[in-house]
Amino acid sequence: MDRMRLDKWLWAARFYKTRSLAAHEIGAGRVLIGGQAAKPAREIATDDLVEVRRPGQPPLQVRVRALSLVRGPASQAALLYEETPDSVKARERAAELRRLAPEPAREFEEGRPTKRDRRQMDRWRGR
Repeated sequence: MDRMRLDKWLWAARFYKTRSLAAHEIGAGRVLIGGQAAKPAREIATDDLVEVRRPGQPPLQVRVRALSLVRGPASQAALLYEETPDSVKARERAAELRRLAPEPAREFEEGRPTKRDRRQMDRWRGR
């Protein structure tokens, strides 16, 4: 086997939980092959560059190393692809930025305002 459908490969490589979800994401333009949009039935081969975009995360760029028609354990799925060095750096940089970002709830040090606090705020606002 030297070629296979993109949606099957993404499913077998455990990027998506189901083939239909993989096909939906491909159709939405979140998966690129060689920098170009693809269709679920597009055939891929070894050494193709696949870019997977996920919301809130940097794009994941992987090079296809092997093809598999079956979905195996994660340890076997990891052998189907190799992440590019640029993708690894971007992912690590994003993780570091998330780690250094301020805690969103830190500005609420005293919790919700009490009934008395709300009344004082209403007086200040002239209500």
